[in-house]
Amino acid sequence: MKRREFLKLSLGAAAASVSPVARAQTPLREIRIGYQKTGVLVIARQQAVLEKRFAARQIGIKWIEFTSGPPLLEAMSIGSVDLGSVGDTPPIFAQAANANVLYVAGSRITNGQGILVPANSGIRAIADLKGKRVGFTKGSSAHNVVIATLEKAGLTYEDITPVYLTPPDAGPAFANGSIDAWAVWDPYFAIGEKRQSGRILVNAHEVAKTNSFYLANRDFANTNVKETREVIDGLAEAARWAEANRGEVASALAAITGVPLEVQAIAANRASFLIGPVTDEIVTTQQAVADRFHRLGLIPKPIAVRDIVWRHTQS
Repeated sequence: MKRREFLKLSLGAAAASVSPVARAQTPLREIRIGYQKTGVLVIARQQAVLEKRFAARQIGIKWIEFTSGPPLLEAMSIGSVDLGSVGDTPPIFAQAANANVLYVAGSRITNGQGILVPANSGIRAIADLKGKRVGFTKGSSAHNVVIATLEKAGLTYEDITPVYLTPPDAGPAFANGSIDAWAVWDPYFAIGEKRQSGRILVNAHEVAKTNSFYLANRDFANTNVKETREVIDGLAEAARWAEANRGEVASALAAITGVPLEVQAIAANRASFLIGPVTDEIVTTQQAVADRFHRLGLIPKPIAVRDIVWRHTQS
């Protein structure tokens, strides 16, 4: 090998070996948080919980809104978002696509998502969904709710016509009759009830255990362990406040998201906010979701949820 080529390769290898250290030594100046139109992140933003915690170190907080979990995790995987909150299904699809994300905390969902039908619909039982057009966001928690609901009634995924729509598109489709049922989460679930004469066919907690999750970009979390822990601690603080102040929560959610107060009040009163580590029980529940999607061929390979649980989540 020529000396010039050898030096070029040697220098390249040296640069590759020191670059992680160099990145780790670069001062963190901003944490980018991805959020949706409800939940603890909205409350934390309204109260500037994280801004106050990081102000002394001159670390800014940037808030980025998403309509659903899948695009949020896509942005997180490529490094455009550092941390965010989603339902149970987006991480399954993300992991199956080798996304660069980790579970860093979890939260039980006890209410606030399910399947709506029009008030005057002839759909009265789950079995009546057979042959119907059901709208939901592909790869979202609503996707899991639909599948679990069908299984409970002895139906298969092939028994319905799935119509993949984001919540902003599904709302009008539900209102004008383009879909027969709508699976979604709050505040859209409450909007469907309050503003579009929706009738609850199924509450998600009636068919399966569900969780929401806080995820982080893998490189961010592993490089900034202390800061990631502090973000979760700040959000846990906001969650405890929310559990005890639901009336004020509704006002905070409405102020940040623009969703009417009467709608956010419904969402706030039935939400579960508390945040904790990703326990073995939560991993087991989430693994069942992953196995369900693989069994139906909706993700291309089996995955082990535990493989992307942050090693610092319980320490």
